[in-house]
Amino acid sequence: MNQTPIYQSRFEALNCCILIPTYNNEKTLGGVLQDLLLYTANILVVNDGSTDATRDILKDFQEINVHHFQENKGKGEALKHGFKVAEDLGYKYAITIDSDGQHYPDDLDIFLTQLEEKKEGTEILLVGDRNMGQDGIPGKSTTGNKFSNFWFLVVTGTQLTDTQSGYRLYPLKVVNNIKLYTNKFELEIEIIVKAAWRKVKVRNVPIKVFYEENRVTHFRPFWDITRITILYIWFVLVSFFYIHPRDTYQDFRKKGYKRFWKENIIKSQEPAHKKAAAIALGVFVGILPFWGLHTLLVFSLAAMFKLNKVVAFLFSNISIPPLIPFIIYASYQSGSLLTGRGFAWQLKPENFDSTSDIFFGLWQYIIGSFALAGIAALLLWIVFYFLFSVTNQKQVIKP
Repeated sequence: MNQTPIYQSRFEALNCCILIPTYNNEKTLGGVLQDLLLYTANILVVNDGSTDATRDILKDFQEINVHHFQENKGKGEALKHGFKVAEDLGYKYAITIDSDGQHYPDDLDIFLTQLEEKKEGTEILLVGDRNMGQDGIPGKSTTGNKFSNFWFLVVTGTQLTDTQSGYRLYPLKVVNNIKLYTNKFELEIEIIVKAAWRKVKVRNVPIKVFYEENRVTHFRPFWDITRITILYIWFVLVSFFYIHPRDTYQDFRKKGYKRFWKENIIKSQEPAHKKAAAIALGVFVGILPFWGLHTLLVFSLAAMFKLNKVVAFLFSNISIPPLIPFIIYASYQSGSLLTGRGFAWQLKPENFDSTSDIFFGLWQYIIGSFALAGIAALLLWIVFYFLFSVTNQKQVIKP
């Protein structure tokens, strides 16, 4: 008599399944499936055109829903196909697991628990955190993961410690409604970024990982990292010129100035020096002569220094049309003072009667803008640091 899998009732209650994309993992695939069947029978396998004994191995698992590609299309295509099939079968969530044997089936409990505790009306996407700093993790994997983690933070504002683990829980309705363009390993990055942009709670959960020394991997360092890099370049452009400004504007418009200032700045749990630094950074970037690139710069620097990106972005808008002539004029005069030319109160075309004068005037403006930006940022940091310090003390004293 066959025993009911350990977590079968939980998988059924949550309308959840396991999705395994596989390609030429004949040495580990059978063992992975046998272990998973101890926990649930809700398993879907997409064979991505394997040329080894994968087909024969899968014949021994009649209880598993199997789909075959005639030729290799890439992990991304296998996942996309699996997501659609899983939703058609009535599942709402899919936990993806790689077939190379690096994941532990008992960690399914972590994903299921998070799903059971999910607040109604919210959606989550969970990524297993493999603790990449532990012994035994290949150096290349650690470096690539750090690169991906940083840029994921930049384009979404969400801090993850592992963005490349294949052990994940996906909300199928959300994923299947996202227009996805990639078809290989980078699809896993594309999904979590676009899900985060749709206000899905993307977060890590701790998992164990087993790295066998000679494990089979189809990740091609040069080409796959190149594709991931190109994808992030595109995401940076989209996020800085559309997503971040859109979200900030919508939040600001929804709350209004007073409520936004009170909730997002005054009541922020950040220390006074960091809140003041976010304002100072925004003003500093807004004065700089990089017209058209202010949004890109302020979000990049805010992510780098771990400052409030929304606040920094709002104050970077000091360079709005009514103020631009004054900023340029003040920058030019600051540069005139620094270059020893003294103040030129009136800027007239006849003052620039040669190409060298034009280039020197431009150089004078650039030098002055950096000086003005630095002085303004420092003064504002001092002022707001004092104000936030006083405000924080009042909040602590208040019963």
